[in-house]
Amino acid sequence: MKTAISIPDDLFREVEASARRLKLSRSRLFASAAREYLARHGDVNDPTAAWNQAITEAGQPGEEPAALAGRRRSKAVIKATMPVLIAPTFVLASVVLAFN
Repeated sequence: MKTAISIPDDLFREVEASARRLKLSRSRLFASAAREYLARHGDVNDPTAAWNQAITEAGQPGEEPAALAGRRRSKAVIKATMPVLIAPTFVLASVVLAFN
């Protein structure tokens, strides 16, 4: 398909020189550049793809050292308080069973 585009003069000269050096037509160079750009940036209308790309580049949210340390502390606090939380329930259940 033929199309017309407008680009700055300096970019045109750079593309022209690169096409000659690579022994490609300008059309082929532009097509290759467009394909590479689309492959790198994906479909901008696909939020899932954009989110997956962001996670690939930046990492899964919550994997930061501070977040991991916070989860470890929370788990330790929960584990340390569990016997206290469970014990009254057990005692109450024992009392109820004793009176029945």
